Amino acid sequence: MSQIRSVRVQVYGIVQGVGFRYFTHQEASKLGLRGRATNLSDGSVEVLAEGDAHAVEKLIHWLQSGPRTASVDSIEVTELEPGSVNVTSFRAY
Repeated sequence: MSQIRSVRVQVYGIVQGVGFRYFTHQEASKLGLRGRATNLSDGSVEVLAEGDAHAVEKLIHWLQSGPRTASVDSIEVTELEPGSVNVTSFRAY
């Protein structure tokens, strides 16, 4: 039985206006995760993701560099209560 993991990842760098949310949506969907990617007013992107713990770990690893169009300086991972990402698929807002 797989373990469910929920995280909030804040991604800093050149991550807005470069397709970051679109590519994050593609990657998360491939991994079978649910959640969302949202631009924040400080120029970062917030990613909420939930699903199989191994798949969430793969997404976190991918977010450390993101798509080749982006330039990620750093990420901040916050663990959330499993079940707190209240959506059925992954979306980019």
